[in-house]
Amino acid sequence: MAKSLYETLGISEGADKSEIKKAYRKLAKQYHPDINKTPEAEEKFKEINAAYEVLSDDQKKSQYDMHGDDMFGGQNFHDFAQGQGAGVDINDILNQMFGGGRSQGFQGGFGGGSPFGNQGGFGGGYQQPDLDTQAQITIPFDVAILGGKQNISLQNDSFDIKIPEGIKDGQKIRAKGKGKSMGSQRGDLIIKINIASSPDYTREDDDLTLIFDVPLKTALFGGKIEIKTIHKDITLKMPQNTKQHQKFRVKELGALNGKTKVKGNLYLKANIILPAVDELDEDLVKLMEEKLPQ
Repeated sequence: MAKSLYETLGISEGADKSEIKKAYRKLAKQYHPDINKTPEAEEKFKEINAAYEVLSDDQKKSQYDMHGDDMFGGQNFHDFAQGQGAGVDINDILNQMFGGGRSQGFQGGFGGGSPFGNQGGFGGGYQQPDLDTQAQITIPFDVAILGGKQNISLQNDSFDIKIPEGIKDGQKIRAKGKGKSMGSQRGDLIIKINIASSPDYTREDDDLTLIFDVPLKTALFGGKIEIKTIHKDITLKMPQNTKQHQKFRVKELGALNGKTKVKGNLYLKANIILPAVDELDEDLVKLMEEKLPQ
């Protein structure tokens, strides 16, 4: 059974506490970033500290001696540490794996402080580390209203996620098994959804507003207008004397509420189109000039 933590400290599996401590002090001094300025020194220092964190504690050492590198998914400790990515505190991950919180004498972690503090004990059993990953994407407005699929490309992995109908800006979706991995374990990817703005619609909670064009004749005398909405095409009956920006409500053609499963309203906002005077019949123009009120 491979046990690479011992290799990290350069000691045998039969080393006693004094040998473990002696090896750790020697290596920590050699690779401490304040002393060793080589690019690889900091990562080596982190691995040395983490190995000592486990092997200096009787309970954690016993657990590691029983399972060996199987606790790292069968990887040696160096590959396991490198696989956690930049910015991940390996000591915190080991603490979660072996149980307990950060020890009193090691509260500086890998980020500095003395490498020779007293090591405290840890209680508890094996705990699953947090392997979830956070991300965010922007989806088109119509996908947010209608629902659908959205492709995600992340760390050389490409997959589709289901976008629920009516999702709101800022809501989160969980993609199972798409987070960080540790051996056979995989976390989830938590995706924050940002919704792109629409050139046609505005949204307020579950209600939508759409501006539509109305010819002057229809606004004055009434009539029917065909309107293509995000859900379906409708025919709107216009009354006489429709005013600019007058609103018409169409029930349940808005966004779906995820809790109540009821759609909001669609508000149609009239934009009256005035014809160009030079395109009108000359007699009509003269009559309008004479008869239209000031």
